[in-house]
Parts: sequence; C-alpha cells; structure tokens
Amino acid sequence: MGARRLVLLTAFLCYALDVPFRAIRCAYPLQPRMSAGTTDPALEPFNTLVGAWEIEATHPMFPSTVVRGHAEFEWLEGERFLLQRSRTDHPEFPDSLSVFGADDEGLSMNYFDSRGVHRVYRVSLSDDVWKIWRHAPGFSQEFMGRVSGDGNTIEGLWKLSRDDSTWNDDLAITFRRRA
Repeated sequence: MGARRLVLLTAFLCYALDVPFRAIRCAYPLQPRMSAGTTDPALEPFNTLVGAWEIEATHPMFPSTVVRGHAEFEWLEGERFLLQRSRTDHPEFPDSLSVFGADDEGLSMNYFDSRGVHRVYRVSLSDDVWKIWRHAPGFSQEFMGRVSGDGNTIEGLWKLSRDDSTWNDDLAITFRRRA
C-alpha cells in the first residue's frame, strides 16, 4: 500500500473511531513545526493553520443561523501531511476530515465528511491567503480565506458554480484561534 493511501486510511479510521490523531502519535502537542525531512517546502506556510480553532459559519440556505463548531489542524507524524478535523453543532452541516499533502500536481486536500462525501481539492497558502478549489462539471467550488496579521483569525468564503461561469457565495466561515 502506498504511503499516501496509508495516510488517508489512517486518517479516515481515526475520524470514524473518534480517535484524535495525536493519540496515534503518542499525544504530541499541537504546535507548528517542520522537520528536516519534509518532502515539500510548499507545505511550510500551512504551519499557520496548526492548532485549535473555533468556527462560525453562515450559509445562504440558513440565512438567520450562525453555525458554531471547532477545527483542529495538526501534522501527521513525519510532517508530510497536515490533518484537519472539523465538527459543527448543527445537524445539517457535516463533520469533516481533510488531509493536506503534496502530489504529482502540487498541493492537494482530500476531504471526507459525515455524509460519506469524498472530494479532492487543490490548495495553496501564500501571502496570508488560503485558497482551496476544485473544478467539476456541475459542482465547482472555490474558497479564499484571509489570515489576520496576528495569525489568530481567518475570514473565508466558499463559492459555488454549477455552470463554471456564474459563481455564487456559498459558505462564509470564520476561524478564531483558541487561546
């Protein structure tokens, strides 16, 4: 089994069993770090995301509802993959697990959620702008989040296109680093 498939399988099992990744890694603390063995320096900007965050989100389908939740970002042992686990307090919004890493085409994010959805996105993080995107006929998505100067807040917006020409606001989300 290839290393990438093993990482995805481990991450998915941890999510399904509700086991924190850091428990698998002998309870290392959440902290930004990169080892000398990192395979792609393009992942280094993602250190900005490492840690625990509170989430607030709004969606056009629920205009008067603010969905709250939390997210944790941490490096998988070896620091070649970044893991994100997100949970919300609203039954209509899925909990999710994402695995960020380098592949033959650049940086990618494999997304899995509690509805059984799996999507593969491209990702970047540079100049305090975090981008996630995928182009698929009938359901293309783009996210852009701006990281605050102190690194403690990310204001982001997902957009959705069903025809690859008209883009509509989809999910507005704010991440606030936990103290």
